[in-house]
Amino acid sequence: MLIKNLQLINFRNYRNEKFDYADGINIVSGGNAQGKTNSAEAIFYLCTGYSPRATRDKQVIFRGEERATIRGEAYSAFGKVEVEIAFFGDKNKEIKVNGIPVAKIGELLGNINSVFFNPGELKLIQESPEDRRRFMDISLSQLSRSYFYSLQKYKKILTQRNNLLKTEDRFLIEDTLPVWDEQFAAVGAKIIRERNEFIAKLSPFAAAAHAEITGGGEVLSVSGDYKYGGDEGEIAIQLKDALKEKFESDLERGFTTVGPHRDDLKIKIDDTDVRIYGSQGQQRTAALSLKFAETEIFKDKFGEYPVLILDDAMSELDKFRRERLIEAASKMQTIITCTEADSVPNYEKYNNIRVSCGAVMR
Repeated sequence: MLIKNLQLINFRNYRNEKFDYADGINIVSGGNAQGKTNSAEAIFYLCTGYSPRATRDKQVIFRGEERATIRGEAYSAFGKVEVEIAFFGDKNKEIKVNGIPVAKIGELLGNINSVFFNPGELKLIQESPEDRRRFMDISLSQLSRSYFYSLQKYKKILTQRNNLLKTEDRFLIEDTLPVWDEQFAAVGAKIIRERNEFIAKLSPFAAAAHAEITGGGEVLSVSGDYKYGGDEGEIAIQLKDALKEKFESDLERGFTTVGPHRDDLKIKIDDTDVRIYGSQGQQRTAALSLKFAETEIFKDKFGEYPVLILDDAMSELDKFRRERLIEAASKMQTIITCTEADSVPNYEKYNNIRVSCGAVMR
């Protein structure tokens, strides 16, 4: 998968700029608040339909304007694909793939695949289980549209079940809950099975990536909760049993305490919880290793690497780890943002793009 070019019109601090990317490593450098991360964000938008930074789409529109547009041209084993997203201040965004409007985000997924890292991704290591579930969900949704649709359906079922638990009519709850529980277990089982399979693939890839970046100096291990296992039918039975067991507790609390929305990942370095005991550099290296592991899963499924986006990835890494990181990234098209290009080892060999005040310097 290769991104050939990106056009930004009234997007963030860009008026009308075009980025041309090389097949290998691309370095986008510039001072703080000049637009480096904005360009990386735009690529991820084209891949997933949402931003890792904006809470509302209209936040990306250049101040004083009513519309913003991003366009990207990419090539995969299946040929050329063009994606365009238009943002508006007074209505929902519009998405086109090869000039054809798509009504659902699910129809966008899989056209351009990417793996994205920025400092905010450290939440994957440092913060709540929700951030680790988000990591799995973003990756799995790009890998499988059916997973994305199952996840959307599960969220709706969970909301309905929680709303029911909050009602004061116990007869209504006991009469209606089995219907929701049946759907909850069926859809939840699919999500759990796919996550279990994802973690099983991710773990050895992450360990190998971490060994490559650290030169074998540390051992990274990744595992899941594995509360539920087996095929989908077996997991569904286990979920229904868990819902029955927790019924009184859920009723008292007014929300559902079991299911895939409670999943987590365990991430350790040398058998020690990196979230609690890891240094900033170790936590960043662990997060990057998970991202590199993602790229291998994409290659394993599609036969080609996704686009790797590394936004401010070099911070807090020593020279040795930077060199190893670049060596690992050289296997695929990579877009790196940084304040100074020379922070990237051997930067002269790569495609260098300098941005300033929302403009590509030529």
